[in-house]
Amino acid sequence: MADPARLKGDMRLEVSDGDLARQAAAGDRAAFAALLNRHYDLIFRVAFRFSGHRQDAEDLTQEICLQLAQKISGWEGQAKLTTWLYRVIVNACHDRRRRDATYSRAAAGWGEVELSARQAASEQAEAQDWLGAALAEMPPTLRDTAALTVGEDLTHAQAGEILGVSEGTISWRMAEVKKHLRAMAQKEMTDG
Repeated sequence: MADPARLKGDMRLEVSDGDLARQAAAGDRAAFAALLNRHYDLIFRVAFRFSGHRQDAEDLTQEICLQLAQKISGWEGQAKLTTWLYRVIVNACHDRRRRDATYSRAAAGWGEVELSARQAASEQAEAQDWLGAALAEMPPTLRDTAALTVGEDLTHAQAGEILGVSEGTISWRMAEVKKHLRAMAQKEMTDG
């Protein structure tokens, strides 16, 4: 374990994620703050890729940061902290997706959910709109896989570990993503 004296000031940057996580789990608020500071951009970036909207990503990031205070003691050090952190983020995004879907069905029905998705997509740049719409039509497993492998530039093995599936499954999913994108582009060319 790192010398506590080294955790003061700028020296905290030299402490490993593992040491910070262990100290945060033991109640060290400064270690937890340093860990959040170190990985806040990652949390926001992944939340944004999964939600597609800045406001939703900001809300998710805040939820995740609050959850981490309780969940950090669950990290056992068997995987890299960032791998564990990706899993926490992915789970929080899935939970939010389920809550939002339940709320939307109860409040407005399926028709308005589709209208809301289209309205949200129009807020982004044209290229981002097209890709977002294409991904929105795909099953959540394909969207999540694309978010991690393309958006986060993770290897198939890393994405598989985070999503709890084999590397081969990730490769198959990415082939399916490419098929969906090609079919959508072809349809637009023939319709347009």
